[in-house]
Amino acid sequence: MSDATPTAPGNAPLDPSQKSMDDLVALCKRRGFVYPASEIYGGLNGFWDYGPLGTALKNNIRDHWWKHMVECPPLGPDGQPVSIVGLDSSIIQNPKTWEASGHVGGFSDPMVDCTETKKRYRADQLICLGRNTEDNEPVFTYVEHDDKSEATAKKKLDKQWKTKLEDNDLCRVSFMEMKPEEYGIIYSPEGSKPGTLTEPREFNLMFDTTVGAIKSDDNKAYLRPETAQGIFLNYKNVVDTMRVKMPFGIAQIGKSFRNEVTPRNFIFRSREFEQMEMEWFCAPDEALQWYDFWKHERMRWWKTLGIEESNLIFRDHDDNELAHYSNACVDVEYKYPFTAPGYGELEGVAHRGCFDLTQHQTHSKTKMEYFDQPRQLAAKEAGKSKEEINEVSKYIPNVIEPASGLTRAVLVLLCEAYTPDESRPSKVYMKFKPKFAPVKAGIYPLVNKDGMPEKAMSLYMSLREKYAVEYDAKQAIGKRYARMDEIGTPFCFTVDGDTAADDSVTVRHRDTQEQERVNISQVEAFLAEKLAE
Repeated sequence: MSDATPTAPGNAPLDPSQKSMDDLVALCKRRGFVYPASEIYGGLNGFWDYGPLGTALKNNIRDHWWKHMVECPPLGPDGQPVSIVGLDSSIIQNPKTWEASGHVGGFSDPMVDCTETKKRYRADQLICLGRNTEDNEPVFTYVEHDDKSEATAKKKLDKQWKTKLEDNDLCRVSFMEMKPEEYGIIYSPEGSKPGTLTEPREFNLMFDTTVGAIKSDDNKAYLRPETAQGIFLNYKNVVDTMRVKMPFGIAQIGKSFRNEVTPRNFIFRSREFEQMEMEWFCAPDEALQWYDFWKHERMRWWKTLGIEESNLIFRDHDDNELAHYSNACVDVEYKYPFTAPGYGELEGVAHRGCFDLTQHQTHSKTKMEYFDQPRQLAAKEAGKSKEEINEVSKYIPNVIEPASGLTRAVLVLLCEAYTPDESRPSKVYMKFKPKFAPVKAGIYPLVNKDGMPEKAMSLYMSLREKYAVEYDAKQAIGKRYARMDEIGTPFCFTVDGDTAADDSVTVRHRDTQEQERVNISQVEAFLAEKLAE
C-alpha cells in the first residue's frame, strides 16, 4: 500500500481523489481482476485480459444491465413497461455499413507528432499555457486537458523552460485554435526544444482486416468501432419479425474496437472494450420526451450499482461538441481517482435524430420508414387532412441512444469499492454491493478436524448451485478473511467448535468486520435477503 493513501474514517465512503490508482491496479493484478494482455511477451498497449474475478464482476454488471433493459425493462411515462428486445450482431459487417455511418470518412482524430520524442498527441485534447519570464513572450507547451496534467505542466514549465504561471497569464488555447504567429515559441509536452510539433493530420480509429483468402482493398473490412450500427442494420428485421410497435428499443452488449492513439488510465480508455448500448426508436415529435426519460432513467440505474451519489453527475454537451446530426447529448460522468476533483465520461445519452436510419436507407436502397397505424387512426378521428395524416403516420423514426462501456463500468465499481483500511491485515477491502461481488460468500472450517471440514463442505454443496461461493480450508482463518476482504466477498461463514452443539455458524460481515451466529438452516435465507438489497 502507498503511504499516501489515507483510510476512510469508520465506515464512511472515501472520496475518489484520495484513492491511489497505482495501488488499485496492483490489487487488480494480485487478486485476479485484470491482467495486462499477453504479459509474458511484454504486453500490448491498450489491451487487457479480465481474470477470474474480473470476469465474474463484469458478468454481474452485464446481467444486471440486461435484466433492467430487456428482461424487465423500466416503466415508461405512462406507468407501463417499455418494450425492448435483445440483439447480438456480428463484429464484422459489410464495409458499406461504415461508409454510410460516416466512420470511413469521418471517424478520425486530429493528431500531431513530435519529431524529437516521436510521441503522438491528439490535437483537440492538448492546450497551451505559459509565459517566459525573461522577455515576457508567450512560451507554450501542450498537455492533456485535465487538471492533473495541467498542474504537472506548470511545474515543468517553471523548472525546464523558466516560465512564470500567474493566474492572469494562463492561456487555454487548443492546438486546433492556436496560431503560431500569435503565440510565439511552441514546445512539445515532453520535448526540450521548440518547433518539433507537426501540423495536425487525421488518424482513422478503425481497425481494418481482410475477409477471404486474398488481401486486397476489394476484401477490406473493419472491426466495428461501436455496436450501434449492427442495431440499425437489423432495425427492419426486428420490426418485421418481432411484432414490436413504436416506440421500442433494441439492446445489445458486445465487443468494439478503436485504434486509440493514446490508451490510458488503466482500462478507462483501451483499444478493445465491451459496450452496453440500446437504440430507442420513436416518433419524431416524441423524441425530446424520450430523451429526457432515458437521461434520468440511466442515472437511476447507475445508482443501483451502489455508486455514491456525489460521485455521479450529468454533463450536457456544448453545441460545439454535438455531432452534426445530434439534437442533444448528455453524459453521465463519474469522479474517477485520475479525474478527481473533476469527472470523466461513463455513459452518453444521445438524441441521434433520424440520421442513422436515413443514411442506411440512402446507401442500401432499403426503406426504413415505419407505418404507425395507431397514430393514423388517431389523426383520422381528429379530422386531420390527408397530408397531416400521412405525415404523422409514416416516418423514419428518431433514435435516443443510451450507450455505456461495460468495461468502463467494471472500472467504476473497482474504483468505488476500493477502500483502504489500516485496521485490517489486508490494509484494504473491496466494498462491492453484495449482489455484484464476484464471490458472494466464503465457507470455512475453522480447523481441519473434529468434523468441521465435513460440515463446512456440506454447507458449501447446498449453496453452490444458487450462489457464487468458495470453500477454503487452507491457512489460518485470519488470512482467509484478509483474502476475502481484498476480493470483496461480503460474507464469510465459519464452522467452528460450537457448530456441532448448536448447529450454527459464525458469519463475518466484510464492511464492519462484525461477527454473529446464524443457524445453518438459515444461511441460504440470510444470503437471499442480503443479496436482494
